[in-house]
Amino acid sequence: MLETCTTSQERWGGVHQLIDRWLAERNQLVMDYTHLRQRAPTPDSADTALSAFCDVLVDYVSAGHFEIYEQLLREAEDFDDQRGIDLAHQVYPRIEAITLEAVAFNDTYGQTTSIVDEEQMQQRLQQLGALLHERFELEDCLIEVLHTAHKDLLSAV
Repeated sequence: MLETCTTSQERWGGVHQLIDRWLAERNQLVMDYTHLRQRAPTPDSADTALSAFCDVLVDYVSAGHFEIYEQLLREAEDFDDQRGIDLAHQVYPRIEAITLEAVAFNDTYGQTTSIVDEEQMQQRLQQLGALLHERFELEDCLIEVLHTAHKDLLSAV
């Protein structure tokens, strides 16, 4: 998953400052995820690593919904790019479903002050990881289609 993230940042870095920040946040999310998956169970009730992961998770999925997707769709509409608009409408429902799973994970583990059942959390984290990987691929596809379609037009503007 981290390799995909690095490749995406190399590919799309510089397209737009907002996307750059978002991809950097994605990279942090992946690193925090990897750290949680590789850690030894913690008996500490104040699970700062899990809380930090949840914070980045919510920030990342929120930025996607409230900043990035709107901007990409607006760009497609501005350039009358029906292919990009159709793709956005096709992949958005799946991205939204994954967002709901991410929010549910955060609701369960983000602000917990009690001791977490590590085995159960790891199972849910693994499932979330697979969903995030799918989401990253969908996001990259959306960025690629819109970037490829508009990069020449944007440089002329």
